[in-house]
Amino acid sequence: MTVTHAALVPHVTTPCAAVRGLAARVVLTASGQLSLYYVLRAPLAQLAIPPPRARRFCDGLWQHTCFEAFVAVDGAAAYRELNFAPSGEWAVYAFTGLREGRAPLPTVPRLATRRDVERFELDAVVELGELFDRPWKLVRLGLAAVIESADGSLSYWALRHPTDRPDFHHRGSFLLSLS
Repeated sequence: MTVTHAALVPHVTTPCAAVRGLAARVVLTASGQLSLYYVLRAPLAQLAIPPPRARRFCDGLWQHTCFEAFVAVDGAAAYRELNFAPSGEWAVYAFTGLREGRAPLPTVPRLATRRDVERFELDAVVELGELFDRPWKLVRLGLAAVIESADGSLSYWALRHPTDRPDFHHRGSFLLSLS
């Protein structure tokens, strides 16, 4: 089992003064279960956090508050994008290359959320075997989030921002290596 802790940082062009911290923990088991745990510390009244809804696939989640992961098998051009909304909605996409060949995957993650006035937590669990057909030895992972303020402005958070504009698909942001 591999366990990693990481802090996400805002892109320099999209700060959000309300956010006091955004962290994640990643756990990959030997059987291929990937657990993602996000903790957002902020006065939630200053953010646009959607209320719980029916758990379902939903496109366009990145247009509002959304927690994301980008997963690639080392050495492959293909990667997966996982979106988890505070509402309980999700989207999982397969890409054949950088922003190419996007197709939704039928993967249904297990999601749980918790919130109080100063903290929001989201747990997501997916099986790597549902994301990739072939065996993997090393997985590269990028963690990200879009945080929407109550005024509708968006702030983009990631482990690293390798370009002058937010781009979660850029391989330079896939910083975590899990085996």
